[in-house]
Amino acid sequence: MERRPLAHLALLTALAVALTGCSTTQTGTRSAGGTATASPAATAPSSPLPVEGEVAALEAAYERVIGNVLPSIVQINTATGLGSGVVYDTAGHIVTNAHVIGDATRFEVTLASGGAPRPARLVESFELGDLAVIKVDDPSGLSPARFGDSARLRVGQIVLAMGNPLGLSGSVTNGIVSALGRTVTEPQAEGSPGATITNAIQTSAAINPGNSGGALVNLSGEVIGIPTLAATNPELGGGAAPGIGFAIPSNTVTDIAGQIIRDGEVTNTRRAALGVSVQTVVGPEGGAVGVGVARVTPGGGADKAGIEPGDVIVSVNGTKTATTQALSEVLATLKPGDRAEVGLLRPDGSTTTVTVTLGQLSEN
Repeated sequence: MERRPLAHLALLTALAVALTGCSTTQTGTRSAGGTATASPAATAPSSPLPVEGEVAALEAAYERVIGNVLPSIVQINTATGLGSGVVYDTAGHIVTNAHVIGDATRFEVTLASGGAPRPARLVESFELGDLAVIKVDDPSGLSPARFGDSARLRVGQIVLAMGNPLGLSGSVTNGIVSALGRTVTEPQAEGSPGATITNAIQTSAAINPGNSGGALVNLSGEVIGIPTLAATNPELGGGAAPGIGFAIPSNTVTDIAGQIIRDGEVTNTRRAALGVSVQTVVGPEGGAVGVGVARVTPGGGADKAGIEPGDVIVSVNGTKTATTQALSEVLATLKPGDRAEVGLLRPDGSTTTVTVTLGQLSEN
């Protein structure tokens, strides 16, 4: 369900492209007869084009992958919006984004092959990682997708994004894996508390509203990610930044979905936690200056390290944490059991650093 334009991600740095060398000109010399003759550079042979067989082979690969995977992509409708999902198994489980389903618990699912919408219900939503599993009442004819190993991805690989952008069912865009291992945070919105996504796949394949929860697929026909975020450009007034989208890696998807299907909930978030409840602290000039501790979990890592309510967390392992988002992004790079150096500003104005053994972040 899209309650807002696809999970806009506000990049911290403005995105600007300097267009240089984008046009070419031909220069000439005037001959004795008064006609222009091309310079030697203008008559240099051009680079050879790909042979017809190579183009045909690439087209055939696209067609084969789309034909094999598209039947596994569904459209999810609620009373207030729509999104995409990927058929996970023959029992009727479908994986999607938590922000697609929002607060809903009942849905209508339309298969890529068409037919009447099928009723579905929520199994569990994992808002921390923006994933959810729903289950259709009638699983007959469902075609489960094949999930690949996202740890084997390489920058430059060709990928296809499949989903229902703007309600256009069965749409496909292409691009490459632009970067790996990104940590990105979704903004909060109605029905979506926001989430920090670790090890996100950055892709140039276009991701539009309605693509959320669909599939990012390699040319082997494997789902290697769930498209989730489209970046925005502050210089364009928050408009979409072309060619910058993010997907949750398939290894995270299968881990979380597997726990939900097996246990009915996520029993191991694999996320690190300090053991505190916090809020961003604003300084006298209106800027964020740190993360204030409102509550400390008894017996947790912060409690054992001596962190108290009223302290302000200003850094973790040397990285400044001016906001709760910055703190979440730093912690997302760490694991339960890791030891972190936490910089504090005490209520009396003094500063100190304590060592915290991180616990596991709970879903609630």
